Amino acid sequence: MAKNLLVVESPAKAKTINKYLGKDFTVLASYGHVRDLVPKEGAVDPDHGFAMRYETIDKNEKHVEAIAKAAKAADNLYLATDPDREGEAISWHIAEILRERNLVGDKPLQRVVFTEITPRAIKEAMGHPRAIASDLVDAQQARRALDYLVGFNLSPVLWRKVQRGLSAGRVQSPALRMIVEREEEIEAFKAHEYWSIEAEVAHPSQGFTARLSKLDGKKYVSDTKNLEFSITNGEDAEAARARIQRAAGGVLHVTDVASKERKRRPAPPFTTSTLQQEAARKLGFTTRKTMQVAQKLYEGVAIGEEGTVGLITYMRTDSVNLSQDALAEIRDVIARDYGTEALPDKPNAYQTKSKNAQEAHEAVRPTSALRTPAQVARFLTDDERKLYDLVWKRSVASQMIPATLNTVTVELAAGSEHSFRASGTTVVVSGFLAVYEEGKDSKTADDDDEGRKLPLMKPGDNVPLDRIHADQHFTQPPPRFTEAALVKALEEYGIGRPSTYASIIQTLLFRKYAEMEGRSFRPTDVGRAVSNFLSTHFTRYVDYDFTARLEDELDAVAAGEEEWIPLMEKFWGPFKELVDQKAESVDRSEATGARELGADPKSGKPVSVRLGRYGPYAQIGDKDVDEKLEFASLRPGQSMHTITLEDALELFKLPRTLGDSNGEPVSVGIGRFGPFAKRGSTYASLKKEDDPYTIELARAVFLIEEKEEIARNRVIKEWAESDIQVLNGRFGPYISDGKLNGKVPKDREPASLTLAEVQQLLQETGKPARRGFGAKKAAAKTVAKKAAEKAPAKVAKKAVKKAVKKAAKKATTKVAKKAAAAAKPFKSMSGIEPAQPVLTAKPVVAGGKRVVKKPAREDAPF
Repeated sequence: MAKNLLVVESPAKAKTINKYLGKDFTVLASYGHVRDLVPKEGAVDPDHGFAMRYETIDKNEKHVEAIAKAAKAADNLYLATDPDREGEAISWHIAEILRERNLVGDKPLQRVVFTEITPRAIKEAMGHPRAIASDLVDAQQARRALDYLVGFNLSPVLWRKVQRGLSAGRVQSPALRMIVEREEEIEAFKAHEYWSIEAEVAHPSQGFTARLSKLDGKKYVSDTKNLEFSITNGEDAEAARARIQRAAGGVLHVTDVASKERKRRPAPPFTTSTLQQEAARKLGFTTRKTMQVAQKLYEGVAIGEEGTVGLITYMRTDSVNLSQDALAEIRDVIARDYGTEALPDKPNAYQTKSKNAQEAHEAVRPTSALRTPAQVARFLTDDERKLYDLVWKRSVASQMIPATLNTVTVELAAGSEHSFRASGTTVVVSGFLAVYEEGKDSKTADDDDEGRKLPLMKPGDNVPLDRIHADQHFTQPPPRFTEAALVKALEEYGIGRPSTYASIIQTLLFRKYAEMEGRSFRPTDVGRAVSNFLSTHFTRYVDYDFTARLEDELDAVAAGEEEWIPLMEKFWGPFKELVDQKAESVDRSEATGARELGADPKSGKPVSVRLGRYGPYAQIGDKDVDEKLEFASLRPGQSMHTITLEDALELFKLPRTLGDSNGEPVSVGIGRFGPFAKRGSTYASLKKEDDPYTIELARAVFLIEEKEEIARNRVIKEWAESDIQVLNGRFGPYISDGKLNGKVPKDREPASLTLAEVQQLLQETGKPARRGFGAKKAAAKTVAKKAAEKAPAKVAKKAVKKAVKKAAKKATTKVAKKAAAAAKPFKSMSGIEPAQPVLTAKPVVAGGKRVVKKPAREDAPF
C-alpha cells in the first residue's frame, strides 16, 4: 500500500492525477459529497446552536469504506476536493469521518488546492498544502442549513394549501418568481401599432435602404421603449408616404455625410455564469449540459502521446483574472498566429461584474493556449470540441487589441420637408474580432447596420429613388426568459451562486413549476400558484434584494467576517413565526389562485377554474350549494390564469358521440392515458395530430379498426396442446406462456418455430412476465409461503406478513431513491430540497365527472 493517500471528488480526476503522482500515492475519489443531512425533521436543531445531524450517503458508502481502508495504511493524508466552498465541505466531512474512526491520529492531514489538472499545477499544489478552511466550511454549513430549514418548513405549507408533493427553496423560489412575473407582464401587455417608412435607394454602384428621419419638418419618432410614435395607423402612413414620394420627385439629395470611428473592447474571459450564457446562446447547451461537458474537460482527456490532461481550468468561478503564466502563453499564441500588431502593449485587465463575486480563482481558460482547438479536436467528442473551442477563443480574444469600427451616416433629403438616414458600419481593424465575438440575447436596429457598407457619397449628390414603402409594426411583449437570460438576471440580482444556477433550473423543471417552450421558460399553473402564494404570504423570502443580502452575508461568513450561527438565528426566528401563522390563516382557494369565469348558460351554475391534486381543472357548480358538481381537466397548453368561460365550457363536451359504425356507437373521450376513440369494447388512442373535440367519425373508425387489426395479428403462432404463443409485441416478436416471456432468435422466422423449439427458448431466455412492485410483492409472498410450509400456522402467517412488508418497504425505498436521484441537482448539496413524494397520476374525466375506472384491457385508456 502506498504511503500517501490523496482524495479527490471524481474518478476521472483520480485517474488523471494518479498518473502524475506515481506509485507512492493512492488517489481515490469520494464521488461527490460523502455525507448529507438525515432526510427527516430535526436534522438541523435550531434550539441547540443549529446542530446538524449527518449520515453517509448510501450510494457513496463503498467509496467511504475504500478511503477509510487506504487511510488506515497511509502515512500522509491529502484532501484535494474541488477548490470552492462545496469542495472544502467535502474535505471536512471526509476528515470528520476519518477522525470518528480513529484513523487520523498523529498523521498529517492536509488540504491541497489546484484549479487546473496539469502536472505543473498538481506538483505546485502538493508543495503548498494547507489546513481545511473552517470559514468556508461554516459558510457551506450555513447555506445547507438554510436550504434545509426553508424546504422542511415551507414545503408542508405548500402541500396543505396548494398541492401535495410541492417544495419551496430559498433560491429556487425567487428564480421562479422571475419567470412568473415575466409571464404576467406578457399577459398584461397591450400591443401598440406603429409604422415605419423606408426608401429603397437605387445608387448606381450599390442599392441600399434608408429609414425616414424627418417628416413635415419634424423629427420622425419610432420609440418602442417609451411608446412614442409619429404614425400609428395605416391611413396616416399611406398619406405620409404619398407626400414624401411627390416631394422627392424620384430623387434623394445627399445633404450630409458623417464618418465616425469607435473602439470595441473584447469581452473578459469566461466566468461560470458567462460560460453558461454563451454556451446557451451559441451552442444551444442547457446550463446542466455546459457544466457536465466543462467538468469532463477540466478532469482530463487523453491527448495522444501527451496522455490524460485537464484541458480547461476549474469551471466554477466568478473571477475574470488570468495568471501571469497564462497571460504570457496567450500573448505568445496571439503573436504567432495573428501577428504582433494584434497584441496590446500590456495585458488587458478586467473587473468582475458579479454582485457577489467570491472565488479567488482564475477565469475559465485553457490550461495551455498552445493546445489549439484544431490540435485537440480529434481527441474530443463533438460537445467537448465545441465547448473547448468557445473557451479557447474567448480567452485568446480577451487579450487582443480592440476592434476599430467605422460608421458612416448619410442624410438624404426628399424635398425640403422630409429626409431619410442610412448608416453602415465597417471593420477598419479587426483586432479581437478576428477570433471571437460575444453573442447577444436580442438584436437591435444598430446590429442591422453592422457589416453593411454604403457606396461612396458626398454632400450635393443626387441619388435615384426606386420606391418608398410604409410598413406596419406592433410593439412586442417582453420575451420569456431563456436559460442564458435567466442566468444573467440571477447574477445581476445576486441570487444564488453561478455554480448553483444549473441545479436551480433543473429543480424548477423537475418540479414542473416551469416547462420549456422552445428555448424559453413558461411557468405552469402549479408554478404560478406556488410563486403567487409565496409572493403574497412570504414576500420577504422571495424578495430579490433580501435573497441577495443573504448571499452577501454567507460570503461574509466564508471570508471570516461574520459568524454563521448569529446569521442563522437572525433568519430563523421571524421565518418560523411566519410559517406557523400562515399554516393556519391562509384559505386554500386563495392560495391556489382559483378563478370564477361566469355562469353556465344551461344550468346557471357558476363556472370556475381551480388547481387540484392532479393539476388545473374546470368546475361547474358551487360545493357549498350544489349536491352534484361537474369537473373537467384543462387541455394541454391551457392555463387557469388565461382560460375564458367559452373555452372552459368546451371542456365539458366530452365524451362525444360521433355516430354509429357496424351497429355500435363510436365516441371519443379523455382517459388516464390521454384522448381515445371507443367502439364496443375496443379503445384506440388518438394520435398527436388528432383533437378529441374536433375529430370526425371516419377518422375515429379508422383508428379503431387499425387497433383491431393489430390485435388480430398479435398471435403469430400457437399450439392447442400448450399455453405457449409466439406473439407480435411492441418491440418485435416474442414467446410467452403467460408467466415467462422469451426471445425469438434474430435469424429465425417466428412462424417457423416448433413447439419443442419455443419450449427450449423459453427455458433458456424466459423472464417473468410480471414486473415492478406488484411482482416483487408476489415473489416475496411465494418465498414466505414456501418457507412457512414447515412452520406452525402462527409462525407461517407472521412470516408471510413480514416478507410482504419487507418487500413492499424495499420497493418503496427504491422508488424514493430513484425520485431523489432524479431530483438531485448537478452540483452537490447547495440548493437541494428535501425529497418529497412525486405524484404522477392524472385525473380521469368522463362526461364532465372525475371518475376512477379500471381498464377493460391492459392497453385501454380507461
